[in-house]
Amino acid sequence: MRKLRLILGDQLNTQHSWFSKTDKEVIYCLLEMRQETDYVTHHIQKVVGFFAAMRNFAEELKAANHTVIYFHINDKKNTQNLIKNLALLIAENNIEKFEYLAPDEYRLEKQLTDFSTNLQIASAVFSTEHFYTEREDLAAFFKGKKQFLMEHFYRNMRKNHQILMVDKQPEGGKWNYDASNRKKWKGETLIPQEITFDNNVEELFAEIQKSGIKTLGKINAKYFEYPISRKQSLAQLTYFCEHLLVHFGDYQDAMHTDKLYLYHSRISFAMNAKIISPKEIIDTVLETYRAKEEEIDISQVEGFIRQILGWREYMRGMYWMLMPNYKKENFLDNKNKLPSFFWTGKTKMNCLKNAIHNSLENGYAHHIQRLMITGNFMLLTQIHPDEIDAWYLGIYVDAIEWVQLPNTRGMSQFADGGKIATKPYVSSGSYINKMSNYCDACVYNKTKKFEDDACPFNSLYWNFLDEKQEKLASNFRMKMMYSVLNKMTPEDRVKINEKANHIIENLDEY
Repeated sequence: MRKLRLILGDQLNTQHSWFSKTDKEVIYCLLEMRQETDYVTHHIQKVVGFFAAMRNFAEELKAANHTVIYFHINDKKNTQNLIKNLALLIAENNIEKFEYLAPDEYRLEKQLTDFSTNLQIASAVFSTEHFYTEREDLAAFFKGKKQFLMEHFYRNMRKNHQILMVDKQPEGGKWNYDASNRKKWKGETLIPQEITFDNNVEELFAEIQKSGIKTLGKINAKYFEYPISRKQSLAQLTYFCEHLLVHFGDYQDAMHTDKLYLYHSRISFAMNAKIISPKEIIDTVLETYRAKEEEIDISQVEGFIRQILGWREYMRGMYWMLMPNYKKENFLDNKNKLPSFFWTGKTKMNCLKNAIHNSLENGYAHHIQRLMITGNFMLLTQIHPDEIDAWYLGIYVDAIEWVQLPNTRGMSQFADGGKIATKPYVSSGSYINKMSNYCDACVYNKTKKFEDDACPFNSLYWNFLDEKQEKLASNFRMKMMYSVLNKMTPEDRVKINEKANHIIENLDEY
């Protein structure tokens, strides 16, 4: 029976059981399409990264004697639409059965389900064999519960997979070492030079330019630094374990103007494209820890594993549990437009300037820069969640909707009213100063609230609490801050609100 098997651009798992044997009757197809490049404006490094990884993957399949049909972005046969391309390939190759791996985006899931339902031939869907959990597992875990606390899910995952466990208890006596993961980096430890791969993608970049795809950000096409093959992804992981894991937990929340990556792994693009699996990553981290227990504290390891075994699996489960309505959530009724400096980096606020420049130049920012710098500012200035989703989904090379949407609309913007985060993640300039050196060279004063040179985060923070008091005051995690707000003099509150409103009305001046 002649089969056509579809592989999407984020399903590049050479270890999948599909490829354990060759079959001349099976054709694999990979498709570069405007459908995928145009639904949001993507960073040029994101488009290049996925296309380059897809091409590498296709070559690996061919080298293993699998039959592959690959549509480049400018191929004449390419209709630029998934369904039309599949229909074309099925007709041209006398396909008797269509098979595909379950997509991780609701949009593609619906497209492929509708297509398969209307096909005149047999069809089947298979697991990507990537995640620790199945789509529905989290919904089953939280069935009947009013709150969906990640910590409860994470502990259950630790028990189920016997990761950092001794019998039925957490290794080291604690489930979570988050309190040990909040150090400010002051240059006291050596940060090794990050690993790079110097992939020359000039030819691919030229093809993308010729196609007319609209992108954002910058790229050095001679030296594309992200891993685009399994070999490179494993090298990235090995480098992290050997050189960075030792201080990862300490400084995972830290930010610094001179150190873009600190001790972060930069493995998320390869993992989200499924070039490398979360289990491989965690197993390798644990092997390193066991071999170097005298050098590496458990807090470094647990902090990293929590992000993958806990947070990543939790976000995927929440996405599938809450979609499609989740994409419309706007609990705080935020309506403002994103300022233009998010596309240029031209702002006087040093923290935002650094985080946005890093995003535009590298398609990268670590989780605290995304949450407590850009996301914090977006929430405090009450930007509409649709605008925020489009920015985050487009600008980061690792951004795919299943992980971006719940992180942005839930964790960062509290647009879901607390389904994911138990409180809004907002702060004044004091937190930014606590975790970074951004404030040192900023034109604004981190301690002032409403003066001309006051840090915009300060008035925006208190104004946000004031304006959203009706929706947030009953939140038990917000009571202390509302107690502080309500003790301010009426005169100071007026000045704060006037300053904040001036900032919001003139965002591109700041």
